Amino acid sequence: MRDRHSKRGMTDNGSGQQPAAVDKPKAWAAGIPGVTHALGPALTQMGVGRSLKMLTSMNQKDGFDCMSCAWPDPEHRKTLEFCENGAKAVSWEATRLTVPTRFWAENSITDLLEKSEYWLGMQGRLVEPVYKPAGSDHYEPISWEEAFQVTATKLRGLESPNQAAFYTSGRTSNEAAFAYQLFVRAFGTNNLPDCSNMCHESTSLAMAQTIGIGKSTVGYDDFAQADLIIIMGQNPGSNHPRMLTALEEAKEAGAQIVAVNPLIEAGLRRYKNPQRVKGLIGHGTSIADQYLQIRLGGDMALLQAISKRVLDADDANPGTVLDHDFLNDHCSGLAELRAHLALLDERAVLAATGLDASAINELADRYLAADKVIITWAMGLTQHKKAVPTIREIINLLLLRGNIGKPGAGASPIRGHSNVQGDRTMGIWEKMPPQFLDALQREFGFDPPREHGIDSVGAIRGMRDGKIKVWIALGGNLVAAISDTAVAEAALRRTALTVQISTKLNRSHLVVGEEALILPTLGRTEIDVQATGPQFVTVEDTVCAVHASGGRVAPASPTLLSEVAIVSRLARAALPADGPGSIDWAGFERDYALIRDHIAHVLPQFADFNRRVREPGGFVLAHGPRDSRTFPTPTGKALLTINELEHLECPPGRLLLQTVRSHDQFNTTIYSPNDRYRGITGGRMVIFVNSDDLADLGIADGDLVDVHSEFADGVDRVVRGFRAVDFPTARGCAAAYFPEANPLVPLDSVAEGSNTPASKSILIRLERSARTR
Repeated sequence: MRDRHSKRGMTDNGSGQQPAAVDKPKAWAAGIPGVTHALGPALTQMGVGRSLKMLTSMNQKDGFDCMSCAWPDPEHRKTLEFCENGAKAVSWEATRLTVPTRFWAENSITDLLEKSEYWLGMQGRLVEPVYKPAGSDHYEPISWEEAFQVTATKLRGLESPNQAAFYTSGRTSNEAAFAYQLFVRAFGTNNLPDCSNMCHESTSLAMAQTIGIGKSTVGYDDFAQADLIIIMGQNPGSNHPRMLTALEEAKEAGAQIVAVNPLIEAGLRRYKNPQRVKGLIGHGTSIADQYLQIRLGGDMALLQAISKRVLDADDANPGTVLDHDFLNDHCSGLAELRAHLALLDERAVLAATGLDASAINELADRYLAADKVIITWAMGLTQHKKAVPTIREIINLLLLRGNIGKPGAGASPIRGHSNVQGDRTMGIWEKMPPQFLDALQREFGFDPPREHGIDSVGAIRGMRDGKIKVWIALGGNLVAAISDTAVAEAALRRTALTVQISTKLNRSHLVVGEEALILPTLGRTEIDVQATGPQFVTVEDTVCAVHASGGRVAPASPTLLSEVAIVSRLARAALPADGPGSIDWAGFERDYALIRDHIAHVLPQFADFNRRVREPGGFVLAHGPRDSRTFPTPTGKALLTINELEHLECPPGRLLLQTVRSHDQFNTTIYSPNDRYRGITGGRMVIFVNSDDLADLGIADGDLVDVHSEFADGVDRVVRGFRAVDFPTARGCAAAYFPEANPLVPLDSVAEGSNTPASKSILIRLERSARTR
């Protein structure tokens, strides 16, 4: 590997505090700039040959799965089946740059804490285990055997297994996730927080409550068969750009698209497909036929208003609007919902949504005219305090006209991490159902713990309160991803040991316990050879399709271990030889097919796993509501629910803030300090505000402001020195990037029911900053 560590080409000192330049937001997404911005990092980080091999293998049936999102793959794939952000994700992981041994002596943890996430990630691949002893401010190289013994000693010394927590990132493969949860439960705890706790936990809960399963009810091909697609709280142009191709295909097939979003986003306006002539030199495809710039937190009110109009239309024309056969055969709760929505206050709806009645009527008319409707959403819905009832309202609206369980229609949550859904299927959850635990017991001969464990917010509370002593993370960057940054960092520092299994450096490696370990691992792009030969892993995408993924390039270092190998060796070191059950940890490492055989025995949907996943394109998991309108609820029917509408008041002189990702960002990974579509270059300390709101507040575009959040606990949470940016967002609403704005959200501000940090609809005030421009 080339060592270019002294030649970073950084434009600043790595602090991430440089001022941003602001230009006019773009009116469309992708096109030729999408190509150049994809290939630039690839050629710089990987070189021509490596780039060609990687980019032509990504998302192919015999290639590797992109780690940047969970968007499904079409049956018939192009030679280049990737997007700009996918290319950046691969370049970031498959870089030839590695962190040299001298880096750890040259850089103290204290010094590294002053660096930005972007700077940390650009230091290259981690290639050797390192250890921070108690009392030291430096990591130092350590052997793999010593690293496992340090961890095992700490785990065995705990008074209770529940004093440890085991986090999982959504990029972890099915095989690694299954082995990991098995190790954790054999150790004796269900403390399995994961990244889903911070994104689509609200979706999983709401859909399970209403239709019995927390997964998408549509497949890729359904988009092109839909009459109407409603996109809520979602920015596909930056967060899952390949979705734009599916939307373009839907438009060409005659679908209408409605965008519901406080921000005007380029990808929802127009798409210039870079693999088509009209996308390179033509106008491209207009996406949204109607764009509703809804007030933050107003989605539930909008959905209830549409459902009420549907019910009113059926009252006016009995038997011609609702799908009465479907409702009678497959649903319950219609009479109760009808009575509840009859009392809906239209004035409250208009106040909550910030929309005109005419715009709501137009959307209702589109819905009534469409036979097949898909509603798709992401974290713009899931991270509100009322996220769970809002998503239940999506299901209500779909059920009224039978828009679940037929082609071209359904509920489509779009998950961000490439295998976050698969990890949950494999058992990465703090409260797996008894059926799963019983199956583990039958398969491995030990009784897993039955007491529910803790989620991500619960883990921070546990560390803060001294109840969690050991923190082990299989990927991820929790301290940057979660809310209330100061509380989260203080909590991590109270632990006895933190262990991070990672490919690249991030802030969670620097916010450490008394002792700390970084264990470097293979990336998904890399060839994984074990004792029985080359291995592949599997993932489950957002539409329940399971397929294989195999690396294409040599590992960044021959000393790297795979995630499966790390988990297996850690289990062998930490669990007693005569411990619970009969688990062949060494066999797991030698041959991942053995893990898949066990998965097939534990999870009936994975029967004959090894054969089926080797079929081109893999297989799709069974899904009762989608496949046969069979609803695995306690009553066997889908449930129409009653949800009380609450209007979030915003006092004069205040705004509602949401946190968002930039275009050059994947979760907490920052590919550059730019956000091309929103017109931001060279910095991330910005806050987007409507021009009329800026005028009312006496703040000019370009002024530096301090952003204060206001919660009932009276704590003054503030981020300072943000550049105010005049931006087309809904009146009374603002947006800032995460993780920079995470300090504004209290740890206990969570979505009701799901415990997901409520990073949307944050009440804030802006004050002029003491910092100079």
